[in-house]
Amino acid sequence: MLSLDIFGFQALWSPYFLVSLLIVLAIYFILTTRYRKNFKESSPLTMGQGISFSIGIILLYAAKGSPLDLMGHLMFYAHMIQMAVLCLVIPPIMIVGIPQWMWRAILRHPVINSVFTVMTKPLIALIVFNGLFSIYHIPLVFDNIMQSMFLHAAYTVILFITAIFMWWPLVNRLEDYQTLNGLKKVGYIFGDGILLTPACALIIFANDPMYTTFSDPHTWGEMMKLCVPPATLASLNLSGPELFNSMSLIHDQQLGGVLMKVIQEIVYGTVLGQVFFEWYRKDQAESQLEITNSLNPEINSRLKPSPSK
Repeated sequence: MLSLDIFGFQALWSPYFLVSLLIVLAIYFILTTRYRKNFKESSPLTMGQGISFSIGIILLYAAKGSPLDLMGHLMFYAHMIQMAVLCLVIPPIMIVGIPQWMWRAILRHPVINSVFTVMTKPLIALIVFNGLFSIYHIPLVFDNIMQSMFLHAAYTVILFITAIFMWWPLVNRLEDYQTLNGLKKVGYIFGDGILLTPACALIIFANDPMYTTFSDPHTWGEMMKLCVPPATLASLNLSGPELFNSMSLIHDQQLGGVLMKVIQEIVYGTVLGQVFFEWYRKDQAESQLEITNSLNPEINSRLKPSPSK
């Protein structure tokens, strides 16, 4: 197998994308520390929020700027890992990492607030995200998107935004936007898992390779132009992705579907555990409060002085 090093440093590590993300991270810390007093009801940035947002930026670079992005154009399983990280791992981490007062400042804009109000309704969020994800992996759609710089960038951004909408009802901490309680969150997670299953099953149980992007040399060459400088690509005599992958196309495709489903189950299982824990803790606190309230009248009656005779 050939080494990825032949594509050069720029294709492997996307330095311009790295600089862009570092600028975003710098702006985040400047706004949440030095200039936070310019925002209404702001509070000091917590260590947890700073770490969460930083991890989100690191994972975003890993998904779209590291060699994983290049590998996603060579191996379908790498593409599915990239999609899982981009849509299932990064959004909840980023939502938690942005302070509540900053979310309120963002949602104060009428247009953004209107979009969030509609698109984060649980049923709409589930259908839109899972629908777009499934449509993306229809062979005809996938092959066309992967050959166009504009379509690929636009669809990726839209899919990421809808993933934020999908995760919002589960992980946001704004009281005004709490649309799900404990039991509904559990149902929401199960529904999300069910809606993503058909796309993964179609990929896993297909009898033949579905995507000409990875099987046709000409189509693959057009896709590679999205991540490799034209001059570098022209200097290489490559026949197809099989030069970099020891697996057959069908096994690569099946592994991609399995990895997507496994990562989904791990992420959703983790969130489900947190939901159960929060639900149990809240239920215990409410029960303790009810017991305390029921005992108060009896305690007060004992402490009340008896009338003098």
